[in-house]
Amino acid sequence: MRAMDPLLAPFVEQVRAAAADQTPLRIRGGGTKDFHGVLHGACLDTRPLNGIVAYEPSELVVTARAGTPLAELEALLAEQGQCLPFEPPHFGPGATVGGMVAAGLSGPARASVGAVRDYVLGLEMVNGRAELLRFGGQVMKNVAGYDVSRLMAGAWGTLGLLTEVSLKVLPVAPAEATLRFELSQAEALRQLQAWGGQPVPLNASCWVEDAGVGCLYVRLRGAVAAVEAACQTLGGTRLDPAAVAPDWAACREQTLPWFAARTAQPGLALWRLSLPAATLALDLPAGIAPPLVEWHGALRWVLAPDDAGAALRTLAQAVGGSASLFIASGAYPADAGGHFGPHARALQQLHARLQAAFDPIGLFNPGRMALAG
Repeated sequence: MRAMDPLLAPFVEQVRAAAADQTPLRIRGGGTKDFHGVLHGACLDTRPLNGIVAYEPSELVVTARAGTPLAELEALLAEQGQCLPFEPPHFGPGATVGGMVAAGLSGPARASVGAVRDYVLGLEMVNGRAELLRFGGQVMKNVAGYDVSRLMAGAWGTLGLLTEVSLKVLPVAPAEATLRFELSQAEALRQLQAWGGQPVPLNASCWVEDAGVGCLYVRLRGAVAAVEAACQTLGGTRLDPAAVAPDWAACREQTLPWFAARTAQPGLALWRLSLPAATLALDLPAGIAPPLVEWHGALRWVLAPDDAGAALRTLAQAVGGSASLFIASGAYPADAGGHFGPHARALQQLHARLQAAFDPIGLFNPGRMALAG
């Protein structure tokens, strides 16, 4: 049996003491995602759990402690010509590996390459009983029964304290190109659906309206021959890769001018709509500007007042999707409502059973995944 990492002892003891006193804990790494959800409890800082435990470039596997800076991990991978293909957003210089997995957020390439959970091979965690648990491993064919490792991706730390994570990584694509098209939102969505049925290396897309002009940006990645052939087939204006790379990073980090409008106009919140990719342009409530569209139509960001939630959720649910509050406006009380839309009864029951199994007294991140009524 593998011995406990000496770095873990203080964390296990802190969880044990908090459980005995029934004192809630707020798990925090770099704090770059503190804007999302409701924050309560004594801070449990994961940053001392730092360092790369193992890295086998030839096996495309890396294991890192939860407090390891995400930038440090990505720099290590880049030295070997490898990457995290799902492009996790940092939202600040202090982002950590554990926070990346706990939040489960993916960048522009998610619709083509998969989500964070698809790359989690195994992990180590401390549950609400102060027990150190390990799930999965460092190879793909190691799952028997329920895949607990991937369950933790997107749980926002509500099921336990992540201490170590093993991830699958991939080589950087040999070729890349970005194409620009002037299209309305409806035209862009139809075009993306048409391309989705063709053998083109479509990696990421972003539609945004700027000064009344709708523009679709499409990123191609793959073999040199495949990317060049797709550029000839799809048309559009080919952009300089070096010049457009910061724009894709800004899309991932939500620093594009479109996102900046939220801070320029008081009272606006950022809403996240997850929809079937084939969904047509939504008829948004009056006064709400066109969305920014990613993931080939499956992810749509909307700037709207906090009280627009009911209307947005109704629109999303009508097409089989969901709407959640991603960043509330500055005037909105943090605990005035849930960030996540209401779930079906069966899903709520499943969440409750998982909570009872991993954190029966609700020790970790209480309220972080609060549901709207």
